[in-house]
Amino acid sequence: MAASIWKGYLSFGLVSFPIRLSIAARRSPVRFHMLHKTDLSGIKEVWYCVRENKPVTRADIVKGYEYGKDEYVVVEDEEIKKIAPPTAHTIEILQFVRASEIDPLFFDKSYYVNPEETVNKPYSLFLRVLTETKYDAVAKVAMHGREHVAIIRPARDGIVLHTMYYASELRKPLASWKSESGTITQKEMELAKKLVETLAAPFKPEQYTDQYRENLERLIEQKQNGEKPTTLKQPKHAPVVDILEALKESLASKKPPAKASPKKRGRGRTAA
Repeated sequence: MAASIWKGYLSFGLVSFPIRLSIAARRSPVRFHMLHKTDLSGIKEVWYCVRENKPVTRADIVKGYEYGKDEYVVVEDEEIKKIAPPTAHTIEILQFVRASEIDPLFFDKSYYVNPEETVNKPYSLFLRVLTETKYDAVAKVAMHGREHVAIIRPARDGIVLHTMYYASELRKPLASWKSESGTITQKEMELAKKLVETLAAPFKPEQYTDQYRENLERLIEQKQNGEKPTTLKQPKHAPVVDILEALKESLASKKPPAKASPKKRGRGRTAA
C-alpha cells in the first residue's frame, strides 16, 4: 500500500468522513551520484557556518526569514504547527465547477483520496454524486508548508485530488504575438483539419515512454559492457516557406494511428 502523505477529514456540507492522501504519480528518472573525479568515491554534503567558517550539524541549524540585509527572524517548527489553518486537518469543499472551466495550466500535483475506513458510505456517496452530476469540487488543503487550492474529481478507481497553483503564481508568456488568422486560406484550414483527423485516436497513455530515460539506460549498459555508446542524430528543421505545400507533404507522410476496438474503449475520466 502506498504511503499516506496527509491524513484528516473531507467535509461535504455537514457530512465529514476520514480520508488519507497518497501520491498518484511520481517521476522515475535515471539518478546519478556525485563522485570524486580522481578515485570515484562518494561526495558528502557539508553545512558550513558562513561567519565562523566551520562545519555545523543539522541540530545546530534553525529556520530564519531574511527581512533585511543579513537580518533574520528565527521561526521554530513548533511555532509553524501552532498557526496551521483548519485545512491542515480538514479538507472543506468550497464550491463545485465543471471541468471545462479550469485551465490545465493551474494543475500542480495529483493524489489519490483514499477512505480511511474499509466501509465508508459517505465516501461512496460523494464519489457517486460527483460522477452523476459531472461536477468537480473546489477545496482547500494545507500540507507541505502551504495551503493549496485543490480540485477533487471522480476517477475510474475512486476520487482524485489535484493541487493547483494560485492565479498570482502563473507566469506570463515570454513575448506577445500577433495573430495572422485573417491571412489563413480556406485550403490551408481544410488540410490542417484533415491532418488533425488523420492523427486522431483514443488516448492510450501506456503507449508513450520516456525515450531520454531509455537512451540513458542503454548508454549506461553499453559503458558497463565496454561497448561504444550509440549516438543519435538530431533532426534539422528549416523555416516553413509554403504552408500549403508543407501540409500536403505532412498528409502524404503520415499514417493514421491504429483505431481501438469500440468494446475496449474506456468510459469516463481516468486518474491523472
